[in-house]
Amino acid sequence: QDKINAYMTLYTALVTISKAAAPMIPFMTEDIYQNLVRSIDKNAPESIHLCDFPTVNEKFVDKKLEEDMEAVLKVVVMGRACRNTANIKNRQPISTMFIKAPFTLSEFYQEIIEDELNVKKVVFTDDVRDFTTYTFKPQLRTVGPKYGKQLGGIQKTLASIDGNAAMDELKANGFIAFDVNGTEVKLAEEDLLIDISQKEGYVTEADNTVTVVLDTNLTEELIEEGFVYEVISKIQTMRKDSGFEVMDHIKVYISGNDRIAAVVEKNEKSIGEKVLADAFAYTAGGTHTKDWNVNGENVTIGVEKL
Repeated sequence: QDKINAYMTLYTALVTISKAAAPMIPFMTEDIYQNLVRSIDKNAPESIHLCDFPTVNEKFVDKKLEEDMEAVLKVVVMGRACRNTANIKNRQPISTMFIKAPFTLSEFYQEIIEDELNVKKVVFTDDVRDFTTYTFKPQLRTVGPKYGKQLGGIQKTLASIDGNAAMDELKANGFIAFDVNGTEVKLAEEDLLIDISQKEGYVTEADNTVTVVLDTNLTEELIEEGFVYEVISKIQTMRKDSGFEVMDHIKVYISGNDRIAAVVEKNEKSIGEKVLADAFAYTAGGTHTKDWNVNGENVTIGVEKL
C-alpha cells in the first residue's frame, strides 16, 4: 500500500505540475500529458491545453505533516553526517540512534528515520550526557583584552572544567563564572570556542537545537547483517551487468572466502528472496563471475540464469 500511495502521489504531482507549466513549455508538457493521462484515460481532454488550470486544494495542505517531515529530514541529514564521520556505510545496520530535540515524533516518523538510516531503534531523550561532553577554549580575540594576565589560568581552568555542567551554566546564565588567582572571570558564549567531544563508540552531530548520537558499537549480529546487505547489493549489480530480466531466477556461486560463504549459507532464504536466487553453491561457477571486496573480505561471486 505504501508503494501505491507513493506512486499516486508522484503521478498527481507530475500531472499537476505539467498543467501549471503548460503555458511556458507547451510541447514538453503535452508529451508528458499524452503519456501519463491520455494513454490510460481516453475520456480525458484531448490535449493538456484543453484542461483547467490547477487550483489550490486546501484539503491537501497539512502543516503538521510538513513540520514533522522537516524534522525527519533534519534528523536524517545529521544522522548521515554521523555515519560519514564514523566511516560506516549505510548498508551496515546500527543498533540505536539517540535524539535530543525540542520536539518528539510519532512511531510512524521514527520508522521513516530508522529505514533511511538503517538503524534498529530511534530513541528520543532529554539528556545525551552519557554519550557526549563539551570542551571549552578561550576566544583569544575577546578574552585577551579583558583578562590578559589571567589568560594562562583561564586556559587551564577551561581545560579541566566539567563540560556538561559548564554548558548548563552557560545556557542558564548566559555566561560561565570561575575564579583565577583571586580574579572573578565571566565568559559569555562569544568568549568561548566550544566543541562537542564524544565517547568512544558513539558519534555525535549537533546544531543549536538538535543533537543526534549514533551508537557505532557493532555486535556480531549487526556485522553479519551488514555482510548480508553487501552481498545482496553485489548480486543485484551482477544481475544488472549480466543483462538478466527483472523476473529471471538465478543460481548464486560463492567461493574464495569461508566467512562470507558461512554468512550466505546461514541467510540463504533472505538473500534468495531479494535477488530471486533459487539455488546456492559454495564453489566456483556461474556464467558471470566477479571478484568483490565485501567489507574487507575478498570473495568471488558467480551468477547464472536458471
